Amino acid sequence: MRAFLVIVDETDEAHKALRWASRRAVAVDGAVHVLALVQPQNFSAFGSVQATIEQEARDRAEAVASSAAGALLAESGKMPQITVKVGEGRKVIKEYLDEHPEIHALVLASGENNPGPLVMHFAESAASLPCPLFIVPGHFTNEDIDRVT
Repeated sequence: MRAFLVIVDETDEAHKALRWASRRAVAVDGAVHVLALVQPQNFSAFGSVQATIEQEARDRAEAVASSAAGALLAESGKMPQITVKVGEGRKVIKEYLDEHPEIHALVLASGENNPGPLVMHFAESAASLPCPLFIVPGHFTNEDIDRVT
C-alpha cells in the first residue's frame, strides 16, 4: 500500500499538502501518515515550568493533528495514521521516513512567496531521501490540487 507523509501545523501550506496527499491516497487506494512536530523547548530554569510548556506544545500539536485527521476522514473517508514527535523538524522527518519504509512520498507545500524551511531543506537533499518528494506550489487553489490529483 502506498502511503504519503504530510507534516501538519496550522499553516495554509500544511492544508494544501494534506489535501494533495489525501486525494492521491484515494486515487491509488493508499494511506496518509500525519506527522505533527513539537519543537524542543530551550527554557530550563525550572524543570516543572519547562515540563508544562512542553506538554502544552505537545497538546497543541496533537490537537492540530487530530483536526487534520478529522478533515481528511470527512473528505476522503480514510483515517490517517497520526504521530506527534518532539525534536528538530528535519531530523524527526528523516528518522520517520527511515522507520516507515511504506512511505511512498513526502508531501510538502510551498508558501506563495517563500518556499519555507522544510521545502528548502528537503528540495536540496532530495537525492538522499528514501522516497520521492512532492511539493505543492503555494499558489495552487483547492481546485488546482483536485485537478492534478
